Amino acid sequence: MKAYVIERAGGPEVLELRDIPPADVNADEVRIRVHAFGLNRAEAYLRAGKMGEISAPRVPGIEAVGEIMHDPSGTYRTGQRVATAMGGMQFGRAGSYAEEVVVLRSNVVDLDGVSLPWEELATLPEAYLTVWGALRKTLAIEKGQTLLVRGATSSVGLAAIVYAKALGLMVIATTRSSQNTERLRDMGADHVVIDTGEIAEQVRALVPAGIDAALEIVGAATVRDTINALKPFGSVCVIGLLGGPPVLENVHLIQDLPGAAQLSFFPSGLFGTASLPLSDTPLPWLA
Repeated sequence: MKAYVIERAGGPEVLELRDIPPADVNADEVRIRVHAFGLNRAEAYLRAGKMGEISAPRVPGIEAVGEIMHDPSGTYRTGQRVATAMGGMQFGRAGSYAEEVVVLRSNVVDLDGVSLPWEELATLPEAYLTVWGALRKTLAIEKGQTLLVRGATSSVGLAAIVYAKALGLMVIATTRSSQNTERLRDMGADHVVIDTGEIAEQVRALVPAGIDAALEIVGAATVRDTINALKPFGSVCVIGLLGGPPVLENVHLIQDLPGAAQLSFFPSGLFGTASLPLSDTPLPWLA
């Protein structure tokens, strides 16, 4: 099969299209014919050498959509439309930048009956599953609550707006540029705040009692300010690191955290594990 392979750190030029042998399929795995795959920062970080030394040929890619080629268990039939994300792709096994990919069966989502083009389906798995894991599993968000999406113009931020509105939330979205305001409103945001680095007061002007929850996509650079927009017992879930390294220095647990505030991080590496099975994912509904 053809696959993109990297053997050294660098820019996109280190991606080499090669013919490589497909991996064997074990009892707990399936083989998927890849029709399209998404592009993520995780692959750029791997390629740049930010996820450890590249000491052997690696096939990048952490998500894909396509058709089942072989499932030893018979759970999925040949030709069935599916999506897959994470499950060790690009780290412990070859990734999705290839004509075929062998993945853990637990990291497969049935998309039979979904008629979107492959290129559109490929934009969904990693972004929407991450938002689902953060909003429903981590923040336990409920209809009618208020959500701040900080870093809303990112792909996962846009997905967060769409999913949050589908759940019946009031959404405040942030952007650093006023040029993005109309786009965010078109996506469903109820309010758009221009992010200067300190927006807690602006958010509280919109919701004086404080917001119920926030998705923090910028990361450590703004998380303190995001926390200050919460109501008591409100929650922030970090799902992105657009603002730099995930390090908070000199955190004062009393002064930096409002009363009963909760701070968490949701890693998409949980997909398909016993802690987060994909059996009840809303991905087909979202599609």
